[in-house]
Amino acid sequence: MNRMSEARIWHGGDLDEARRLFPQAPEPWIDLSTGINPIAYPVPPLPASLFARLPSPADHRDLEAAAAEAYGAESTATVVAAPGTQVLISLLPHLRAPSRVAILGPTYAEHAHSWRKAGHDVAEIPSLNRLDHADVLVVVNPNNPDGRLLKREALLHLAKNFRLRGGWLVVDEAFADFDAGESLMPVLPSNAIILRSFGKTYGLAGLRIGFAVAPEPITIKLRSALGPWAVSGPAIEAGRKALRDRQWLDSAREARTADARRLDALLMHVAEAPLQGTILYRLLESPRAGELFRALGDRGIWVRRFQDRPHLLRFGLPCTDAEWKRLEAVLDSFS
Repeated sequence: MNRMSEARIWHGGDLDEARRLFPQAPEPWIDLSTGINPIAYPVPPLPASLFARLPSPADHRDLEAAAAEAYGAESTATVVAAPGTQVLISLLPHLRAPSRVAILGPTYAEHAHSWRKAGHDVAEIPSLNRLDHADVLVVVNPNNPDGRLLKREALLHLAKNFRLRGGWLVVDEAFADFDAGESLMPVLPSNAIILRSFGKTYGLAGLRIGFAVAPEPITIKLRSALGPWAVSGPAIEAGRKALRDRQWLDSAREARTADARRLDALLMHVAEAPLQGTILYRLLESPRAGELFRALGDRGIWVRRFQDRPHLLRFGLPCTDAEWKRLEAVLDSFS
């Protein structure tokens, strides 16, 4: 096995690691290392019966129907609900014979890891000019962590080219909910697979809900691979309520957009290049990123660092006024 596939992949949200690195830091920690909405959807009280029985197939289908409505999918039959997008990322490589896979990077590392682990020949490419003879192309759109966004027309052109060679286009739209203008969802090509994350937008990552939207031959394989009761009853109930609450989504989009602008205003004083990212996270580039990471950690603020790009730090959005003030104090003292 490729040694890279065996290496531990860093992710956000690991406060155990934060406490190990900075044992003297004040509590409570402020976790800005994820791209999760810090203001979660207000889940209503759930009936106790949801925890005591298996979810019904009808409830599972209704969750998929709610996702189809929310995302603008062509039909419920094209939507597969899973216990988190990560499960889908791990499953997809097993639905295809060993292939040549191109991943537009740098991006979310679990894509390359999952395809390699399943025996595929994986190349991480810096641009679409280097597709060579790939059978599968994986694109994160908008990209994590820099927010790079490919236009829908470009994605449709790519899908057509891969269809002619019997290939797939996999588009991870985990951060597209707040800005879906370039989503492939309304015009799903016959060889495209779109991934959507629920937990990031709705601030409910612990529920573990994710969706694949794909042509029926692929969704049939995914449903078989996932097996029955893939999503828990409480998650189904909370998920379908949230997905149908368009007023909350619109309000959250407006509020988080303002938060992203506020964060940019704080970070621009320590950044050495234009800030990048999406509404839910901002990417800072600086030769002093390591110093800033340590200064923040010493003050109990955990941000996302990168194994192979030490000049970058990714910042999620603070939640409360107190968190904003703590972050501002560190940045002011650093600059």
